[in-house]
Amino acid sequence: MSFFSGEYFFTVLILVLAGALILGFLEKPLKWYNITVSILVIVLVLGGEPVKFVYFLAYFAIELAIVKIYECLRRTKGRQLWIYRLFVLFSITPLIFCKLCELETFKNMGWFQFIGISYLTFRVVQIIIEMYDGVIESISPSDFAEFLIFFPTFSCGPIDRSRRFMADSGKAYKRSEYLELFGTGIEKMAWGLLYKFVLANLAYKVMSLVMAKTILQVLAYSYAYGIYMFFDFAGYSLMAIGTGYMLGIKVPENFNKPFISTDMKDFWARWHISLSEWFRDFIFTRFIMSSMKKKRFKTRLTTASVGFIINMFVMGIWHGLSIQYLVYGLYHGVLLALTEIYQKKSKFHKKNKKKRWYKIVSWAITMNFVMFGFLIFSGHILSLIHISEPTRHAQIS
Repeated sequence: MSFFSGEYFFTVLILVLAGALILGFLEKPLKWYNITVSILVIVLVLGGEPVKFVYFLAYFAIELAIVKIYECLRRTKGRQLWIYRLFVLFSITPLIFCKLCELETFKNMGWFQFIGISYLTFRVVQIIIEMYDGVIESISPSDFAEFLIFFPTFSCGPIDRSRRFMADSGKAYKRSEYLELFGTGIEKMAWGLLYKFVLANLAYKVMSLVMAKTILQVLAYSYAYGIYMFFDFAGYSLMAIGTGYMLGIKVPENFNKPFISTDMKDFWARWHISLSEWFRDFIFTRFIMSSMKKKRFKTRLTTASVGFIINMFVMGIWHGLSIQYLVYGLYHGVLLALTEIYQKKSKFHKKNKKKRWYKIVSWAITMNFVMFGFLIFSGHILSLIHISEPTRHAQIS
């Protein structure tokens, strides 16, 4: 069984949501129900591969210990930068082991190879960072468990924030509020099913028909792949969000009409929103603040440009250590940096940016940059020079 795929999963999901509907109708909080059903679903998904399930259990125990130990040290030792950095490193170490397994040298290591580890790690790191900032003082084991293993977002997000999640967790909705929430969840689930199982499959069939050998064919393939990527991942996200709503958790949106973007910054504000906002808040912004404080660069524009490149390269590494993901990250980092420079320096842009014709031209240029990026991500362009093979699905686990 896998998340949001196959008759078995959706049968289990219907039963789980029926139980939630009864509790919500009775105006009961869903926290412990969510923990229980999340454990059940994770056992069903990972239980077929005992080694991966053991790695998940070890991961959960390690991360809970890391968070609780840091919580204690933060309270007794205060805001110590070296301790904070050490515990962030501890929290991402299992993910590092997981990613290293993609390399030939470490392929037999096989540590922490289970679906969803990347997204779980984001949640743990966010808790530690906000403990360091003093925004979070403590988190109970039960709150940590529900936030980490909440099954709708376990595998591929969206990436929620612990404080926002806890605001919904344990809340006893009034009957009318919960039924409205449940209805919204059904609507999102329906759109997700349409996106992923109808429109994404149609886009994939079109993509499969394109040989991608001539320039026009490569262009057609990149657009078909980009459209497929959107409907596949946005569909999955909508199903996860809809399920979350029906379980009383208002999971954040993940896409907002990305194909109407008029520049690369606009695109990343609309595509995989929970991921791009996480990187913005916890990597890009902190790099900018640190660089300005330490005066690493002469100008703010240089600082921002370097920040974009570092931020997106780290995002590429997060997707995987294969060359197409690293190139993809650098590609988008450079595009964002160039966009920032152009918009800050160009008098032509400042003069025409609100004009209709300029927005149309900007949109067309942006879409071609975006689709070429998807071509890089797919690995297909690299397969043409015998470096890699194209992949159907994004590596988003």
